[in-house]
Amino acid sequence: MFNYIKGFLIYLGLEKNYSEYTLISYERDLTDFVDFLQESGSVLDIKDINHLRIRKYLAWLQRANYSRTTIARKLTCLRSFFKYLCQRNYLEENPFKNIRTPRLEKKIPNYLFLEDARYLVEKPLTTSPLGSRDRAILETLYATGIRVGELVALDIEDLNLTAGFVRVLGKGKKERIIPLGSKAAEALDNYLTHGRPKIFKESNSPNGPLFVNKLGGRISTRSIRRLVDKYSQELGLEKKVSPHVFRHSFATHLLDAGADLRAVQEMLGHIDISTTQIYTHITKERLKKVYENAHPRS
Repeated sequence: MFNYIKGFLIYLGLEKNYSEYTLISYERDLTDFVDFLQESGSVLDIKDINHLRIRKYLAWLQRANYSRTTIARKLTCLRSFFKYLCQRNYLEENPFKNIRTPRLEKKIPNYLFLEDARYLVEKPLTTSPLGSRDRAILETLYATGIRVGELVALDIEDLNLTAGFVRVLGKGKKERIIPLGSKAAEALDNYLTHGRPKIFKESNSPNGPLFVNKLGGRISTRSIRRLVDKYSQELGLEKKVSPHVFRHSFATHLLDAGADLRAVQEMLGHIDISTTQIYTHITKERLKKVYENAHPRS
């Protein structure tokens, strides 16, 4: 069983370009499934794993009070694993054929109001090198909607300030080109001209990581989260703000202003448009509240 899992993880890493974080998550979920089989006295032969054993595992997860999201994630992992086994002819029939993933409740993403977003990105003082860096980081997050992992992976050569675009390498190493906007381009130009050279004095190279820490190395996702938290607290925002909130705000504000859903999907790097459609619910809810507060017969 573990040899099959090892082969599956190698396949995901080499052929599917899955991230190290995803591979660790998949390995953990598959190991949990094997542990369940062992504890329930099942023979660890893949040919003995049928839909009944999977249903028992699903029932056990529910009794153990795992959330629907966690259960869905574990089943997605197992579904991919058994699909791989069938494709490699290790199994003739997929035991997941008649297994349905639990329906998930769609949660409305947390996002910033327009004014709050503007105040937050303008909070860092650009008079200092680190301040100019922080301003460029916040402007880029809000202007592009990229994930924090994508942000820290940016190199200087990924920027085209003249054309106003940034090249992003997303999930599965899929490349996408995203407009920057004039404010973000201005903040990045200021950071590259006046901020980064003073933070990273040892290098005059036009290449390397775009956003650097105090020691000149590539900034970490943890540092990004800390600085977002720092400026949101200084601003006195009541809601918890994370780098991902900028992504939600980016999509919400674009759709509010009439942007095409497909265009937003492409910029966010979503494979399935249904993932992007969650932001239309925000717009509908906001319009509903406006109507209820303003219409005399609401």
